[in-house]
Amino acid sequence: MKKGYLVLADGQVFEGLRFGAETETVGELVFTTGMCGYVETLTDPSYAGQTVMQTYPLIGNYGIIPEDFEGNCHVRGYVVREHCGHPSNFRCGGDLDSFLKERNIPGLYGVDTRQLTRVIRESGVMNALICGQVPADRSLLRNYAVTGVVEAVTRAEPAVFPTEGAPRFRVALLDYGAKNNIIHELVKRGCEVTAFPASTPAKTVLGMEPDGVMLSNGPGDPAENIFQIEQIQKILGKVPLFGICLGHQLTALAAGGRTYKLKYGHRGVNQPVRDLGGGRTYITSQNHGYAVDGDSVKTGRVSFANANDGTCEGLDYPGLRAFTVQFHPEARGGPQDTAFLFDRFMDLMKGGER
Repeated sequence: MKKGYLVLADGQVFEGLRFGAETETVGELVFTTGMCGYVETLTDPSYAGQTVMQTYPLIGNYGIIPEDFEGNCHVRGYVVREHCGHPSNFRCGGDLDSFLKERNIPGLYGVDTRQLTRVIRESGVMNALICGQVPADRSLLRNYAVTGVVEAVTRAEPAVFPTEGAPRFRVALLDYGAKNNIIHELVKRGCEVTAFPASTPAKTVLGMEPDGVMLSNGPGDPAENIFQIEQIQKILGKVPLFGICLGHQLTALAAGGRTYKLKYGHRGVNQPVRDLGGGRTYITSQNHGYAVDGDSVKTGRVSFANANDGTCEGLDYPGLRAFTVQFHPEARGGPQDTAFLFDRFMDLMKGGER
């Protein structure tokens, strides 16, 4: 066991023990509160450019399960309190240490994650370096920024996913870092899904004459994706549209709204969200560092709000046959409370059912 260090941009240093790859990386340090689902967390493309810290103290006890991967692993580093090196589960296909080594991702355990979480909650997310020796020159920490990550995680070529059972709809999915379970939720409802790279122009998407368009989750600052916002502007109002997470934010920007960075974001499987139409509160899975200013979107109305901080969690665009949510109704390793939103998307497409 080798000592390792987590060096924060504010100068604080946390000592731990190394696992995973013995390399040094800088990432934007964020925390996630899920008690389970670390496999889905590590393979969620929305974490691209970030070093992920788990607040739950024991990680790795059921190993790595490839069937539960949400995509490729794009995290910069991984920080936990206690790392289980000998997992036990009938579905286990490997251990966490090997998973990180194979992807050249450094990990650190034995860290006081409770104190580290307090630091982030008070100071906000910040850059952090995982290293074997604390460096004198910390310019890497000052200069690092999460940029260009949608292009880094999107698929290279279009792909078609056939429906399960009788076909009902053809859906175009714009992949900004799409989680696999979004596709699964669509195909099991009778949708043939054509997933397109994030760089696909609106003309190509509309050219396939889809019954609906799905905008996926993804990483980074939504305002950075100027091309994607312009394409959504050309799609809005043409066909039914459903956006999740980054797709929610990009749609709001395409409709003339604004986004802003949260102090430490919402990441975990226990975020309460109020339905402003029905008054019910749902427990949701979330992973985002930016939010939409709901009042800035004049063509839409806020449909969901976070019960903790009041931030916008959903928008309806009734005149455009579109709706979006900030949380993840397709969550695996998390609550299934809002899976009905996929059925709502099906209802929107019924007018053009084949």
